[in-house]
Amino acid sequence: MLTQLTAHLQQHRAKLRDQWAARIRDAHLLEAMTAQEMATETSSVYDNYVEVLETGSVEALQHYARDLSERIIPRGVETHEVVGIVLLLRDVLARSLFEKYQGNFALLNRVLDAYEPAANRIANTVAVSFVEERERVIRQQQDSIRELSTPVLPVRERLLILPIIGVLDSERARQVTEQLLSGIRTHRAKVVVIDITGAPDVDATVANHLVQTVDASRLMGASVIITGLSPTIAQTLVTIGVDLSKMNTIGDLQGGLEEAERLLGYNVTRQDGVNET
Repeated sequence: MLTQLTAHLQQHRAKLRDQWAARIRDAHLLEAMTAQEMATETSSVYDNYVEVLETGSVEALQHYARDLSERIIPRGVETHEVVGIVLLLRDVLARSLFEKYQGNFALLNRVLDAYEPAANRIANTVAVSFVEERERVIRQQQDSIRELSTPVLPVRERLLILPIIGVLDSERARQVTEQLLSGIRTHRAKVVVIDITGAPDVDATVANHLVQTVDASRLMGASVIITGLSPTIAQTLVTIGVDLSKMNTIGDLQGGLEEAERLLGYNVTRQDGVNET
């Protein structure tokens, strides 16, 4: 039965695809795509839809749906649009089958009984695959943003700066540690300055994580200087009982850099009002 109905859908491909494209335009879907892009994608989706109806190969559909998602997500296509166009295609094809078999209700029922479960499975598979791909893209973007928000910057040989700006929660504190230890190994750093001037607050969990970061850095051969402690954060560290003996703290970033250079053996002299090293 599926072979018979897919033969009908293939035979009337051009007409049905045009009807579907018109429904998409009327519903104001895929407006982020050009007319040529929409024509290409709708033709491709139609052919894959009919092929899956005939073969029942969900794996092939999942692979195609992922490829489709990779192409259209960067163009600004939203999840509801993808689900919407697939449901519209299901409706257009169902109407075509009804028109073809309406003179024989017994055969029509058999055709629809074969078509509807397969069509619903296709809609669910495409929707799930699109959502999974979109979540992957979002996670990738979040990782990139986190990397940009906590850059490990080499200042000079064996000296790194890690400026922290924004809320420092447990997850971000863990990422800071990972990036810092990686930077120490990559640059063979001996001194690291962590500047938390831009961090509005630090709770007990994050404070203890900073201590662990200092310990881990020391194990890798690097001394850590923490700068930019605000009065509020300083009081928090004292109140929660953080072991401050493990933390080398300097008031501001400039002082931290001067201390770092001293630890590295650089001498700072002033000539004509300019600091030179």
